[in-house]
Order: sequence, then C-alpha cells, then structure tokens
Amino acid sequence: MKNFILEPTPKTPKVILNADINVFEISGRSIPEDSVGFYRKILDWVDEYSKNPNPSTNFKFQLEYFNTSSSKCLLDLFRKLEKLFKTGNDVVITWCYDAEDEDMEETGEDYKALLEVPFDLVSV
Repeated sequence: MKNFILEPTPKTPKVILNADINVFEISGRSIPEDSVGFYRKILDWVDEYSKNPNPSTNFKFQLEYFNTSSSKCLLDLFRKLEKLFKTGNDVVITWCYDAEDEDMEETGEDYKALLEVPFDLVSV
C-alpha cells in the first residue's frame, strides 16, 4: 500500500500515514479552507488500509489548533478507526496535547467519551 505523507503548511497539519513502518500521525494546525476536501484523502487512505491493516495500529494526533469543520472530519476519521477496532483489530488512538492547553485536553476527553475504541490522552 502506498504511503501518504503531507508536509505542514500554516493552515494544514503534517500527515504521516506509513503502514510500512507503522507510523500514523497528524500534527500541527488544521484550519484548511476546505476541511472536507483536505481530510477526504486521509479518510480514503484509511479505508484502503482497513482492508489489510497491520497487526496493531496506533494513530497519534498532536494538534495545536483546529477549526470546527476539521473537528467534524476528525470525528469521521475516529469513527473509521473505531470500526477497524470493532472488527477485531488492535487499534489505539493517542491524543497528545500541551500540558498547559486545557481546551485540547477537554476536546480529547470529549472525543474519548463519544468513541468505543482505546483512546489515550497524553500530556506533552
């Protein structure tokens, strides 16, 4: 499966989706003008990956800020990972947040409450 890597911009996060080395990460700022269009490629990649996933998948999120439309796209991504977990795969979502950023911590807690997939909150 082809890896998917995007370098960050002032409005979009860094994305590393590399099944070969088992690295799945989205980090930085997510305020694209077209969140649905930006995240569609990521969601499509996860759909393809889900057909033949690695023995374990730890998807790391380390976002410093994201807009409302990105929030919905992230939930869509979490739901795909939740579905992968519910079909018997080892999946963990790791939500990293700055120790002083209570809003990001609370956002992670809110997502965790909505999902039925292992969801770790990590203060960095």
